[in-house]
Amino acid sequence: MKLDMLVPQPVKHETFKRNRERFVPEKSGCYVLTTFANDVLYVGLAKNLRSRMNNHLDSDEKTAPTALGRATYFYWLEGLEIEKIERTWMNIHIQHEGVLPPLNTVYSPVST
Repeated sequence: MKLDMLVPQPVKHETFKRNRERFVPEKSGCYVLTTFANDVLYVGLAKNLRSRMNNHLDSDEKTAPTALGRATYFYWLEGLEIEKIERTWMNIHIQHEGVLPPLNTVYSPVST
């Protein structure tokens, strides 16, 4: 599934690289990891987006190639109703693909 199918659309993004983490805010939000072609690989939420991006950069699972490609971009949407947005994005993915995004293993939203 492509990023542009998500509602609401994540409005900000950075390249999924360590030297770009300083441009990601230390705010709560919902985020998406995508390939270069904007295929959704992972949907998540965090109290601190910058810290969460760094956690994912340290994860072999999140940085390894998938059948769709590597995680290349970190898109996010800041906000207060992040659990609702995450569930909505996951539901949209399930409607279009029949499964969770490739790197998501659980459906329940948990803020970290």
